[in-house]
Amino acid sequence: MNKDFAETISYQAIAYILEDHRRLDHLMRETGLGISDFQNLENAPETLAGVLDFLLSYEDLLLGFCESYNLQPDIPMKVRRQFPGFGEEFETP
Repeated sequence: MNKDFAETISYQAIAYILEDHRRLDHLMRETGLGISDFQNLENAPETLAGVLDFLLSYEDLLLGFCESYNLQPDIPMKVRRQFPGFGEEFETP
């Protein structure tokens, strides 16, 4: 999978979330991202990764996104692997 394809899918994921205020509100509540975080995405692979993580965390959103863009449901996970932070373990205090 190439970087351009991964970026395209992540931009589509952002478009899918931004087109519905409930999805956007949910994203902002869960991730802390705000509208300003979407202004310079070319230099923000962490933001793209965060949006994909959010999408992958909710099956209904994932399946709705994949249906809207005619994608197989495994594509977003494959794309996520191309961005920073994939597979990192987080310790809880």
